Amino acid sequence: MSSPHSDTNSSDTPGTDGTPQERLSPLHDVHTAAGASFTDFAGWQMPVRYSSDLAEHHAVRTAAGLFDLSHMGEIVLIGPEAGAALDYALAGKLSALAVDQAKYSLLLSRAGGIVDDLVVYRTGEDRYMVVANASNREVVAEELRDRTAPFDVEVFDESDDIALIAVQGPAALSILLATDGLAADEGALDGEDFGERLSALKYYWSLPALFQTHPVLIARTGYTGEDGFELYIAPDNAKALWEALTEAGTEQGLGLVPAGLASRDTLRLEAGMPLYGHELGRDTKPAQAGLGRVVNLAKDTDFIGRAASEEGPHPEARVLVGLTGEGKRAARAGYPVFAHDDVTGDDAEVGVVTSGALSPTLGMPIAMAYVAPRFARENTVLQVDVRGTRLPFTVTALPFYSRKKR
Repeated sequence: MSSPHSDTNSSDTPGTDGTPQERLSPLHDVHTAAGASFTDFAGWQMPVRYSSDLAEHHAVRTAAGLFDLSHMGEIVLIGPEAGAALDYALAGKLSALAVDQAKYSLLLSRAGGIVDDLVVYRTGEDRYMVVANASNREVVAEELRDRTAPFDVEVFDESDDIALIAVQGPAALSILLATDGLAADEGALDGEDFGERLSALKYYWSLPALFQTHPVLIARTGYTGEDGFELYIAPDNAKALWEALTEAGTEQGLGLVPAGLASRDTLRLEAGMPLYGHELGRDTKPAQAGLGRVVNLAKDTDFIGRAASEEGPHPEARVLVGLTGEGKRAARAGYPVFAHDDVTGDDAEVGVVTSGALSPTLGMPIAMAYVAPRFARENTVLQVDVRGTRLPFTVTALPFYSRKKR
């Protein structure tokens, strides 16, 4: 998938004072017309909310939300050794993916820290698309070019040529099926009915399709804990797709609302999904974050970060846990966590909150935090310093919320 760069999507050129300008999504004018409030996110002006955080959160849990994720990075690898190159560059075995299948993976440093967490799609026999966090797009592209240099593969940063729209929630499938102009890519269906194929699409699989004759990749993936789809399309066609999805989700009475980054954050927190820069970073090893299973030590090839991953983190390295509290006072990122030390008889700082909020779905404070391993056991009661007051929080298994399978 490629197109000329969108004027609004390439606004990172220096301004008159020499400083980089903020990037704008190809859907920026649509968001402005809808009354969105914006926030800076990794150098992008992205909608943080349209109506209220709570309303948008509840819409995704009960009906559907429409998200603009065009700030994400897309790096494409093409060549006969693309799979082998990714096996060396990343922690998983990506060469084992079937065409149209996707996989969550990690880009590790040689020290075993997390440079970025990624979703990798195999979009052809010799073609893969790596989706990176917006803040790490350039780093990931450069690392992939460097790490895959010995292989017969070419690496292209196509981020500016791809817009990304997500429909998340229990009504997501019905909305896509009702969207005018969304149809089969006949070459990809082998005679199957588009609606049946879309309905049968499994989690972490994708389907090449068309929107008004333009290529669109539909993936059953997301970051909310709900069923949903992510649609990759050229920026020039993003507005028409957004409007068609909106029409299908509102005029059909399916409850679709546009949703911003604020609700996306509380949704992913309830689902126990880590966020780069909060739960994940270069100083964090996957096992500490509960992602040890993502590192495939069984694959028969070397990969960057393997030696450090085999060694594992220090036995006393802090580990990620879920925390639930009482009342309405939320533990926020950066708040210290304390526990009673039986040896000294004092309360010692044993961890730090990485993400926290008052859960809109559960009606209680929830948080994720890194704590010393001896305090990570489920049902352990800890204290979080919430603006000078230490409040009890209980270690709770993640995720906090799991959708009912339908």
